[in-house]
Amino acid sequence: VQSPFPSFLSGHSTLRAGGGTASPPSSRRIFIIWAISSWFRRGPAPQEQSSAGGTPRAPSRNLFPKDTLMDLYVYISEHEHFTDFNVSSALFWQKRDLVYGDWTSGENADGCYEHYGEVDISQSVQQNGSIYIHVYFTKSGFHPDPRQKNLYRRLATVHTSRMINKYKRRRFQKTKNLLTGETEADPEMIKRAEDYGPVEVISHWHPNLTINMVDDHTPWVKGSVPPPLDQYVKFDAISGDYYPILYFNDYWNLQKDYFPINETLQRLPFRLSFCPLSLWRWQLYAAQSTKSPWNFLGEDLYEQSDEEQDSVKVALLETNPYLLALTIIVSIVHSIFEFLAFKNDIQFWNSRQSLEGLSVRSVFFGVFQSLVVLLYILDNETNFVVQVSVFIGLLIDLWKITKVMDVRLDRENKVAGMFPRVTFKDKSTYVESSTKVYDDMAFRYLSWILFPLLGCYAVYSLLYLEHKGWYSWVLSMLYGFLLTFGFITMTPQLFINYKLKSVAHLPWRMLTYKALNTFIDDLFAFVIKMPMMYRIGCLRDGMAPLRSPVVCLGVS
Repeated sequence: VQSPFPSFLSGHSTLRAGGGTASPPSSRRIFIIWAISSWFRRGPAPQEQSSAGGTPRAPSRNLFPKDTLMDLYVYISEHEHFTDFNVSSALFWQKRDLVYGDWTSGENADGCYEHYGEVDISQSVQQNGSIYIHVYFTKSGFHPDPRQKNLYRRLATVHTSRMINKYKRRRFQKTKNLLTGETEADPEMIKRAEDYGPVEVISHWHPNLTINMVDDHTPWVKGSVPPPLDQYVKFDAISGDYYPILYFNDYWNLQKDYFPINETLQRLPFRLSFCPLSLWRWQLYAAQSTKSPWNFLGEDLYEQSDEEQDSVKVALLETNPYLLALTIIVSIVHSIFEFLAFKNDIQFWNSRQSLEGLSVRSVFFGVFQSLVVLLYILDNETNFVVQVSVFIGLLIDLWKITKVMDVRLDRENKVAGMFPRVTFKDKSTYVESSTKVYDDMAFRYLSWILFPLLGCYAVYSLLYLEHKGWYSWVLSMLYGFLLTFGFITMTPQLFINYKLKSVAHLPWRMLTYKALNTFIDDLFAFVIKMPMMYRIGCLRDGMAPLRSPVVCLGVS
């Protein structure tokens, strides 16, 4: 089976299309990612720089001096520990007389070399087995096989290996039309779901990989190499010197270009590149490859989806660097405004003495909206951080109820004879004003529109959409309804403002910060690659915080 696999070379990554070669990703782009991630990372405490006897360790040197002639041996094997040096089919690439630290040789005069071939795979690999790459650099004239006593030297050989297939989870949710029981899912996918369960782990392959040898001769001291570099600098136990740093660079391999390995594939296309890499750029790549500090929550709880990772990389590759820098600056301003809007919203409700001009029913409806959103994302296995943020938002909405109503526990009339009954009573400043009359009137008129629309949407969702069950149908129906028609729930506040001929009671500071963030959100919508209709949707959603004060200013 042959298919046109797109090639995205990693590391020095020449993004190839139709045989052409584009310029490599700018170091500025890598630096931007590294700078952002550095805000959220803090390495472990520095290690001791002294030996066991208490004397300071002497600086080490690179076992391969600059301009050393080297031979490259690349083996492909299904075994993590490689010993089959005599198997000719295992040798994928051999390159002699490479110069350590040479930046001018190669086809493009950048020190890079490339080799393309096809890897034969066994039935084991076709059935989710692993496949490894073993890379050896030896000083010219030596061989990596330890059994060849005359040609092998331990201090003249540097070796690294890694698994080059990637295991990715494929989730399958069994959905069906609740009325007819029919589904549009692929029958093969249904069968695989029955055989392997709702989550299937499948081996995937990417046809490009880059081997980087770091051009570095820093006199590192064992035990004092800063993280995350200490994971890659290997010291010889006897001499104390360190081996050249080899780094497998697949940072620019987009997740969407991986394809599954199955029984229909007999050979795998593989383009392997070798390039020198500066210490500075290696530090940036190494920083990005380290685990997130949130991983104590577990990979499943704080794991950025493959699509999200690709969207960030594509944005970095395709966006003008100046526009990208402007976007980062604006995003910082966005975070500040978001925090100020949150702070002023809390202060407004905490210090509010009178409820005149404010829609109390809208606060209750906001709690209902937040609850529906939380239950929906819990039912659809959304990212853990998103779940936490929505849960905190629900708590804030519940707290607002205590500010707009008198909430008490009735211990005399208990629920089921055990639990105190929660009672709600309108505050006097709300009852004694005309706000309550206008609020009731607005929601009565609104219900004439909302309930028919809700009924129509529920019927449509039941007839034409598939769901996991009745519970999922209720949640998805309510969530979809709120997304489609939720914007009209702001009309009660607009109606109250119109009747009172005033907007002085609104939280203007909070609305001002949200209004500024509206335009920032629209800027992001036009920077990130997405369909035009989705961009228009972002503009529509972003204008929602502005409609209430703007319209009311017009009618007042």
